[in-house]
Amino acid sequence: MTRPVLLLDSITDAGPDAAGAVAICGSHGGLYAASLASQAGLHGVILNDAGIGLNGAGIAGVRALADCGMAACAVDCMSAEIGAASDMQAHGVVSYANAVAARLGIAPGQSAAEAADRLGDAPAPTGLMDPVPEARQEVTLAPGAPRVLCVDSAALIRPGEDDGRIIVTGSHGGLIGGDPARACKAAARLVAFNDAGIGKNAAGTTRLPALQARGIAAVTLDAQSCAIGDARSGLATGVISRVNGAAAALGLVPETVLCAAIGSPGGLDG
Repeated sequence: MTRPVLLLDSITDAGPDAAGAVAICGSHGGLYAASLASQAGLHGVILNDAGIGLNGAGIAGVRALADCGMAACAVDCMSAEIGAASDMQAHGVVSYANAVAARLGIAPGQSAAEAADRLGDAPAPTGLMDPVPEARQEVTLAPGAPRVLCVDSAALIRPGEDDGRIIVTGSHGGLIGGDPARACKAAARLVAFNDAGIGKNAAGTTRLPALQARGIAAVTLDAQSCAIGDARSGLATGVISRVNGAAAALGLVPETVLCAAIGSPGGLDG
């Protein structure tokens, strides 16, 4: 059976045409992206493994989709740029396939293009994955320390309202579709992203220079130190992997724990 193949730089871009289709999607393979793929009615999806990361968070959603009968796989972040569906289609190499995809003959080492062809024969899912609630939560790490806004997806950042804030996201640090306008919705004081394994062409860190151009301090957190898609994990255990110039001016440096850098009274006084 032939199904339409959609190229989506982000699963949040899925529209009505997603129902019954197959998507090659630049999003990470975590639980939230997988839930959106299921709720959109896709019959199969290819996501980025985001370096797999802490507790396998980068493919947790790909695994979970098997429970609702949906075929899904992930490509190695070193083979294709996260946030770039066209690069995944052209260069992606499968690193993980769930049980439903495996029954279609999809296996690690295959090209994303071949996997997409095989997903054209995917059966209709037997159910829908439960929606994964995303949190917006304010955290104060210590008395007198700056307040931190934790958002599991950068999509939850509110223009204007969140200007000037310290924001930790669960999102990857890659520019979606290479578009600088999608780097961050607010003029934050500091924003942190998961580095998604850094990946091909350091795609997991490309929001940093885009935000530097806007004078916004930004860092990425090592995917092995915190779970992608979980901002509280990033705040609790995230280790800084890359910084832009504005973040360096605040005293932030790689290989330091984010919460230690921002959690003391007077933190980020640089």
